[in-house]
Amino acid sequence: MPDVSRDHRTTTWPEPIDWLPAAVIGLLALAEELRAAGGAVPALWAVGAVPAAALVLVRRRRPVAVMGVFTGISLVAYLLAGRPPVAWQWHTALLLLFTVLSKAPAGGTRGLAGVGMGALFLSGLVLAEPAAVGEHLVAGALALVAGIAGVTVRRRRAHDEPPAAPEPPDVTAVARERATIARELYDLVAHNVSVMVLQAGGVRLLLPHELRQEREALALIEETGRGAVEELHRTLDLLRTAPDAGGTAPQPTLDRLAELVAHLRSAGLDVALRIEGTPRPLPAGLDLSAYRIAQDALANVLRHAGPTQALVRVTHGDAELRLEITGEWPRDGRPDPVPAGDGLTGIRERVALFRGAMDAGLREDGGYRIHAVLPLPSSAAPALGVRRP
Repeated sequence: MPDVSRDHRTTTWPEPIDWLPAAVIGLLALAEELRAAGGAVPALWAVGAVPAAALVLVRRRRPVAVMGVFTGISLVAYLLAGRPPVAWQWHTALLLLFTVLSKAPAGGTRGLAGVGMGALFLSGLVLAEPAAVGEHLVAGALALVAGIAGVTVRRRRAHDEPPAAPEPPDVTAVARERATIARELYDLVAHNVSVMVLQAGGVRLLLPHELRQEREALALIEETGRGAVEELHRTLDLLRTAPDAGGTAPQPTLDRLAELVAHLRSAGLDVALRIEGTPRPLPAGLDLSAYRIAQDALANVLRHAGPTQALVRVTHGDAELRLEITGEWPRDGRPDPVPAGDGLTGIRERVALFRGAMDAGLREDGGYRIHAVLPLPSSAAPALGVRRP
């Protein structure tokens, strides 16, 4: 994937998107410090408004370096002035954190450096006011929102870049499958985030009025959660290229594989289902995708091998879920060419969504085989929710 953090070299700098935030931060810093000083200019902090604006101006050219300089200066200023960060410093820190993660992968060296410096900046607040738990929660929530926004922008920018050697049929198939996945996963994610918002609101109403900071922190979490659902809706709408015909009907899971096999057997096909290992609760998104993978793989195998014997094997392991669909050749027939259409494209997209692996092809002893491995989460309740039997 190309390094999107260096795209600025091909454009004129500085641009309005550089000047505007720099001017806003500089004026906000100066106004806030003058107001706090009652009209007298506090040299240490008011003079700091100029370098803060300069750092914001060059943030897109050297995001990690700018974040490092700002964090270092801020921590030194905390020690000299003996006070926690004020609004303009928080705005600057959040903007720089967003910029770092929008330019560099969160798991890469530069992304981790930006996250680490953000955590170091937050530690200044904790050290300055260790008893202000409510403010710490709000600061952490705001930093999390800024980080997620930066990662989202970087991923969307990366997806918008054309591939090196595009193949229109494959690109079209991938777009269709991603639109289907988006429609299926949206209700799951939105539902779980909405539940979190409702729980935060319930806790806030139960807290005594004396815990003002804690109540304000929970109110901010509610507001952020509602905004996340709205942003998720807008983001996933970009992937939707066809009307959502699925509505709000319940999505299938691996528990319905037996029903699928029964339907095929009633149609005269020799299809068997074998479950190995001990089933465990699965994240809702993974459960749904595993069913779709098995469904698409079974359709490919039957189309490829013909109306003979097919086997669906689901193996529940401690760390991974294995799906293997095999089909035997007709005794009096010849194998068709290996399919490479929408079915396999959809399987690859779903497997890649959960960082799994798959292979498909002819078997040495005859027949056709599709094999997919999906890693299982280590926790019992992942972010997308868990379906419990």
